[in-house]
Amino acid sequence: MKILLVEDEAALRTALMGSLKQAGYLVEAAADFAQAHEKIKLYQYDCVLLDLTLPDGSGLDLLRALKADGSPAGVLIITARDALDDKIAGLDLGADDYLIKPFHLSELNARLRAIIRRRQFHGQQQITFRDLLVLPELAEVHVRGELLTLTRKEYDLLLYLLANPGRVLTKEAIAEHLCGDAVDAADSFDFIYTHLKNLRKKLQEKGADNYIRTMYGVGYKLSHE
Repeated sequence: MKILLVEDEAALRTALMGSLKQAGYLVEAAADFAQAHEKIKLYQYDCVLLDLTLPDGSGLDLLRALKADGSPAGVLIITARDALDDKIAGLDLGADDYLIKPFHLSELNARLRAIIRRRQFHGQQQITFRDLLVLPELAEVHVRGELLTLTRKEYDLLLYLLANPGRVLTKEAIAEHLCGDAVDAADSFDFIYTHLKNLRKKLQEKGADNYIRTMYGVGYKLSHE
């Protein structure tokens, strides 16, 4: 899942990025309001980890911009202990949750997982789709009771498809989801075809049908049929 971390304290930003990447997230960071505003206008995120006190603006204004744009991203506010008014304002504007500094990284990860479950999978602890059973807490995929071994990119791709069943996803959207803003430097989308081909092959080797349909000239979708 793709996270935008908005935090102006360099040491904390570095520590959080390391922890989130170790937990398997694709993480992009912004150190100030201007960087964060540019990123939320250009890219889609599963969750935004938002510090409210930034050197060149307010995190609340970033939250307003996200909601005005209809972004589906979850928002987790990180705030100082004495900023009660900001916490209330953030929740009233549509933030999903907040954490008070200082906090434990394990709690941060737990709250992020909960937000993503609520946002994308209606709070389910496990995801079922036809012959598939996915356990996000363990990053495991089972097909007809057998464990399926996937790479991180294959797993992220499958979760992205499962979060959008029946919806056609463009190659551009998939590439951005898997690579973040690094996709701007990509020469082609050939890596998508490789991940899709490998994912399809692994699913079918376990006896699953071809769930992933190619919509020629448009993109791909996860089929209910």
